[in-house]
Amino acid sequence: MSHRLVILGGGESGVGAAILGKKQGYEVFVSDGGSIKPTYKQELFDNGIDFEEGQHTAENILNADEVVKSPGIPEKNEMIKQIRTKGIPVISEIELAYRFKGDSKIVAITGSNGKSTTTALLYHICQTAGMESAMVGNIGISFAKQVALDPKPLYVAEISSFQLDDIKTFRAEIAVLLNITEDHLDRYAYRFENYINSKFRIIENQTEQDHFIYCADDEVIMQKIPLLTIHTNPLPFSMKHEVKKGGYIKGDQMMLRIQEERVSMSIYDFALKGKHNNYNTMAAGIAAATLGIRKEKIREAVNDFRSLEHRMEFVAMVRGVEFINDSKATNVNSTWFALESMNKPTVLVLGGTDKGNDYGLIADLIKEKVKAIVCMGIDNKKIIDAFKDIVPVIVETDSAKKAVNASFKLATKGDVVILSPACASFDLFKNYEDRGTQFKEAVKEL
Repeated sequence: MSHRLVILGGGESGVGAAILGKKQGYEVFVSDGGSIKPTYKQELFDNGIDFEEGQHTAENILNADEVVKSPGIPEKNEMIKQIRTKGIPVISEIELAYRFKGDSKIVAITGSNGKSTTTALLYHICQTAGMESAMVGNIGISFAKQVALDPKPLYVAEISSFQLDDIKTFRAEIAVLLNITEDHLDRYAYRFENYINSKFRIIENQTEQDHFIYCADDEVIMQKIPLLTIHTNPLPFSMKHEVKKGGYIKGDQMMLRIQEERVSMSIYDFALKGKHNNYNTMAAGIAAATLGIRKEKIREAVNDFRSLEHRMEFVAMVRGVEFINDSKATNVNSTWFALESMNKPTVLVLGGTDKGNDYGLIADLIKEKVKAIVCMGIDNKKIIDAFKDIVPVIVETDSAKKAVNASFKLATKGDVVILSPACASFDLFKNYEDRGTQFKEAVKEL
């Protein structure tokens, strides 16, 4: 009796799940309500996998033994409701990948902000130390595709709350929780508590052999921990106080204490600058030490790491005006971190698809540092209402090119123009990468 696996969503995670399912002998069918990108379609053809796009056909879906749901599909989707009513088990792609990973280890990294940077930095440390590993999940290639096509003994995985929503047995030997701030509330019935619970699922299957790395300065995390029964080994990190095990920064020194290994290094040697990156660097460093990587290698990797594209990325200096692409800032907190590290008069490019944002969080920083706001979105009313009394100039635009031209006119020599939108990009762009790329191209045309 063959196992029928239906996958909803034909993006990176869906196609990865399909390839893995097929390889494991499942009967696989992929259904996407929208259109599937040509590259993904080709992969499905090459692997002989049945699919449909532009619709969800009930009779091809409701006969599934199991459904893999793309992280992008909300619970309120009609098809999901029918699947739930019928009692068909729904899992996420990371759960499927976990099922077939063999005895490989997983470091899973989640948090509202900094997870891509921390994941990329930890992967870089592993590479520097010559550890065979793969960077998977929300960044790069899907976990399932990596397991199917090129398995590795260690997976460094960036995991979102949506991926955690549909796990059953998924367990990471090392789980990292960077921070929790209000994000994606539109997907959690506008209840912060639901989102917090999702994030904490990263440790629900952990055992006494595993490790849980978390930020001891994050109030939301610290309020939740006492309410949980935790079976794993805690490794907190802090910039406010010393910890016995884990990591902390005192003055300008980062100290990591893991088992017998003690690592200390100056924060001035970190390739990544800014307070939020000190947290990311500590988290990656603790994870690396827990994996048994030697301190010389951790030091070397932390010193020469290059930050990610679309994350506080320097674009160009045009007639004394610096342009920065922080398109990856898809929530208010990310924009808060970006503004916190600005030390020049700033023209801020904001806007896009609002996810239930509270702009009050950045009002003080905007008052202090921002001389003008350029809105780049279809509906900018909420941004204008939030800041009209504290920023002298607010301009509306509806394309990257117009936003860049408007910003350049408003900026004078010695200023910085930063794209740090605090919103999702789907109103005008394919995704945040597309938004950042169009921004960079427009700057180069100045």
